[in-house]
Amino acid sequence: MSATPKKNRAGRRILATAAGLATVGAMVAALPAGADDRGKPAGHHPGRTVDVQLLSFNDLHGNLEPPAGSSGEVIHQHADGTTEKIKAGGVEYLATHLRTARQGNPYSVTAAAGDMIGASPLMSGLFHDEPTIEALNKLKLDVSSVGNHEFDEGAKELARMQNGGCHPTGGCYEEGKTFPGANFPYLAANVTNEKTGKPILDPYFIWERKGVKIGFIGVTLEGTPNIVTAEGVKGLKFGDEVETIDKYTKVLERKGVKSIVALIHEGGAPASSSYNYNCDSPGAGDGISGPVVDIAKRLNPQVDALVTGHTHQAYVCTVPDPSGKPRMVTSASSYGKLYTDTTLTYDRRTKDIVRTSVESANHVVSRDVPKAADMTSLIERWNTLAAPIANRPQGYISADINGRGSTDYEKPLGDLITDAQLAGLAPADKGGAQIALMNPGGIRSDLVYKASGAEGDGVVTYGEAFTVQPFTNMMNVVDLTGAQLIAGLQQQVSGSNEASPKILQVSKGFTYTLDMTRTGAARVVVDSVKLNGEPIDPAKSYRVAMNEFLAGGGDGFPALAQGKNKLVGPSDLDVFNAYLAANSSASAPIAPPKADRITVVK
Repeated sequence: MSATPKKNRAGRRILATAAGLATVGAMVAALPAGADDRGKPAGHHPGRTVDVQLLSFNDLHGNLEPPAGSSGEVIHQHADGTTEKIKAGGVEYLATHLRTARQGNPYSVTAAAGDMIGASPLMSGLFHDEPTIEALNKLKLDVSSVGNHEFDEGAKELARMQNGGCHPTGGCYEEGKTFPGANFPYLAANVTNEKTGKPILDPYFIWERKGVKIGFIGVTLEGTPNIVTAEGVKGLKFGDEVETIDKYTKVLERKGVKSIVALIHEGGAPASSSYNYNCDSPGAGDGISGPVVDIAKRLNPQVDALVTGHTHQAYVCTVPDPSGKPRMVTSASSYGKLYTDTTLTYDRRTKDIVRTSVESANHVVSRDVPKAADMTSLIERWNTLAAPIANRPQGYISADINGRGSTDYEKPLGDLITDAQLAGLAPADKGGAQIALMNPGGIRSDLVYKASGAEGDGVVTYGEAFTVQPFTNMMNVVDLTGAQLIAGLQQQVSGSNEASPKILQVSKGFTYTLDMTRTGAARVVVDSVKLNGEPIDPAKSYRVAMNEFLAGGGDGFPALAQGKNKLVGPSDLDVFNAYLAANSSASAPIAPPKADRITVVK
């Protein structure tokens, strides 16, 4: 299968004209000296080696404008242990930082590890992420793996993102212009058509510059079907990440490509939320846990570096490969707040990376640099098209209501969303809901009190509400027995969610205790589960409202898919906006909920 994208990118000139100031802070992890991973002496050989700059980022999610609130901050840890929050992100600044970083680096390649699109703010999401693909083309992105959110609208829409063409129902958004598609290849090595068994997109890409060749293999997490709507992954099969990368590593080797980078949309959890935390203390990779660690430890030693994502965390770690040699594993947080700069020393004679010379650092996409004019123009153009909808006031709040920015299991914005769902679906003719449940991953941002534009402080616009609830999932109301409901709560902390709990947000009147000193399903204290003060009866039937993703068992909740007598209601966004309009005004704004429905024992 050809690994060359549809557009001719040979001879692409690296754009490095934007001036910029120095990036705020960097964390450098250098591999220990000694023999390289082929047992040969390490070090540079004058005239034989060349340094290749690998710039990478992940989980942009269509955040072209600077993310608001906590979504637009990174934490910097100082030498004395104190920390500070730095405002970061925005494609105008990302472009400047990347273009400045490329200056003086004739061998520079830019790669991404998935979720470039999907769950996007209104300016991109309203136009099915065409603005984001256009921005990535201007950024001169060379290659990206797919992520789970690239499948939010299904394989056909992903193919349109790659190949171009107007949206099948939305049409062309600008008169006289047809969406051209991505200039870079989207890689989906482990995503195959169920009928043919072939990858739906290219599995790998070979980057070449003046005789230097580096192969990129792109995969998304095998568990993508568990976190995407069934319609989005219909007809697709998602294979094991390690087995797939090993397979295509051998393919690349047969083509004479020995320098290989894996782009993996799966990630880990560092021990600190600071982007410059030393992930290799006290030893290599000791500061990170999670799925990507197991992948890194099992993956073919021929793979020289792993660029990862999905968990929205920042880390630069060296995790030992199966032969025991350290190997770089990186992630650049999310929303364009960081980028990673990795130096790969390429040996022209062996055609391989001198592994022990690999260095990597995460850099802040600070907002103290000049904005890239072409990105400003792009944002203004698309914002003009979106403005009639985006700027429409929906409601009022008295202070920040945190969702994505809350580290607690129960989030104030989660309470507000579930209360909105309960209110909208409680009437008998709307479903008769008694309880509403919301998956935490579906809350994509915070509601921020400070005005984002000219609307005024405390005003929630349609665009801001859309950023919180961008999936337009249809609401479902179903019958669940008390036993099924309790089983669903237990699945928050057991099964596929045991290692990384997914705590459902619950509507007012529904309360229970979560004892995290216990393990597995026992963490849910069953006799504490109550509705309006009355214990849940395992044999009784309850009407439960939730989005169609949860009602289909998504996020590891098969018990919730057992519901009967389903009624399909309006979208989650429509329900949320209706609640804001009916329950707030300029003189009586909504205050942040207390988030006191789930009692957590630690």
